[in-house]
Amino acid sequence: MAAPGILALDFDGVLCDGLVEYFQTAWKAYCQLFLDREKAPPDGLAEQFYPLRPVIETGWEMPLLLHALQQGVQDTAVLDHWQSIVQDILQETGVNPDEAMTAVDGTRDRWIKEDLQGWLSLHRFYPGVIERLQQAIASDVFPLIISTKEGRFIHALLAQEGIDLPRERIIGKENKQSKSVTLRQLQQSPPAEASRKQPIWFVEDRLKTLTKVKAEANLQDITLFLVDWGYNTTAEKDSAASDPRIHLLSLSQLVRGFSEWLSIP
Repeated sequence: MAAPGILALDFDGVLCDGLVEYFQTAWKAYCQLFLDREKAPPDGLAEQFYPLRPVIETGWEMPLLLHALQQGVQDTAVLDHWQSIVQDILQETGVNPDEAMTAVDGTRDRWIKEDLQGWLSLHRFYPGVIERLQQAIASDVFPLIISTKEGRFIHALLAQEGIDLPRERIIGKENKQSKSVTLRQLQQSPPAEASRKQPIWFVEDRLKTLTKVKAEANLQDITLFLVDWGYNTTAEKDSAASDPRIHLLSLSQLVRGFSEWLSIP
């Protein structure tokens, strides 16, 4: 297995680092939910937020993470007990998930509407990934993106880097289906332009997503990769490293040939 036929890539945490945007959106939403006005975030809060971002299951939890940090909850407690902390915050503050999601989505929607270029500018690509994607596009590999980010923003961010990936190869949030469903569709009905159906390689930064794919019997032929630079924790990387079905992928491996992806970093 020297190379994939179809290379399915997640976007945030694999190709693109959106941590700065995540924090700024989360802070604005936090101010709406917990303060009576918007103000500048405290010094050091962003740097505390960034390494804890992997605990977030869905976007509405981000302002709750900032609330926890503002209340003095320790980083180790967040990493070990985040879901129970979320429930405690909801109960203690009276905030509900729908309200938090409205604050997060509303903040982002207004920002994009009023200053799209400013919003896009808060994203950066990981070193070497743009060049690697260009190489894949120029080869006989069929790359595409499967993401929970809206496809139009992925397309705009790639276009800024000179990547002209056809819009139909970007399967974003607007498709409203799980990544497992998308992979199953690719497996059953590969795009006409794909040189061959198999193998499919799926590159992701969230271990839970890979675990769901791994659990589906009809997706056993898909090769799974967890990137070690994305939004995941040390414990999740250790778990992936001991899982015979999942390959832990380093950034230095990704930017080299596909044969390197299956070797030990």
